[in-house]
Amino acid sequence: MDVQPSLGYKELRARVVQLLGVLPEGGSLDLSRHDLHRQDGVVREEVVYQTEPGERVRAWLLVPARATPSDGWPAAVACHQHGGVFEWGKSEPAGLSPDPMYPYGLELCRRGFVVICPDNLCFEDRRTPAPLLASSPELVGERYELFEFTSRLLRGSTLQAKYLHDLGRAIDVLQQLPEVNPSRIGAIGHSLGGQETLWLTFVDPRISAAVSSCGFAPIKDILAAGINHNKAMYIPSLLTLCDLEDIVASLAPRPFMLFSGGSDRIFPAEGVQRLIAHARRAYLSANAPDHFEAVIFPGGHSFPEHLRDRAYDFLKRHL
Repeated sequence: MDVQPSLGYKELRARVVQLLGVLPEGGSLDLSRHDLHRQDGVVREEVVYQTEPGERVRAWLLVPARATPSDGWPAAVACHQHGGVFEWGKSEPAGLSPDPMYPYGLELCRRGFVVICPDNLCFEDRRTPAPLLASSPELVGERYELFEFTSRLLRGSTLQAKYLHDLGRAIDVLQQLPEVNPSRIGAIGHSLGGQETLWLTFVDPRISAAVSSCGFAPIKDILAAGINHNKAMYIPSLLTLCDLEDIVASLAPRPFMLFSGGSDRIFPAEGVQRLIAHARRAYLSANAPDHFEAVIFPGGHSFPEHLRDRAYDFLKRHL
């Protein structure tokens, strides 16, 4: 395998973006804000915007219910998990799902951040479109995710390219808001959200600091253990260029924090430990060892409250 981990950030990013394939078009955001709801120190709004021509989506926007600082609030994109539960996407980090186990968007807002919580394609509001469902009623959940993954490969793109494009549009939304400081934007996520937080930080330099919970391990370790993952993880030819330890290391010196459960069955701990050691060397070489924090905690695939508190402190410190 001809892996090339020594590439610099800009060259590595450019080559990985090529592997992602054809990217969706952007265009006007056509942003609108609706339905204010104020509760427990947070103003929740529905924002509607265009991700690509002809595709408008809804997201939750959480704003601190107090006076905006003179230089604007810091902001963050809260990326939701997968868990095989396609009914819920943006509503879980916003604290609105029936089982709000991971309300990190809401909790971060209460600590003084404007937070946008979007749906990834295939989740919540963005499940199977009605016309497609009418002709193929079995195309739901994982089957629809597989359909989006394979059909994009056939068109020279990837599901990861779509996810990253849409998350980039969420950053566009934050940068347009008058109450946000556009130079102080971060990202946070658990599981699939942790994976997307890593990738978004890598491809979009507008992310100034990020926290990923139980989101990744070196892909070669995942494959060696025979573990299947969400379809956005699979980028054609990626392992001929690099693995995820190289992606994380290339972020130096941008602040990045990761958590991983020592008994997480879908992310082999030994691989995560090697990834952490590799990243620490890179941050040390960049004279920014305090910009990288990593914790392998006793437990499984989860984002416990005491670690969420550490995550918010990390983002506040660096944003």
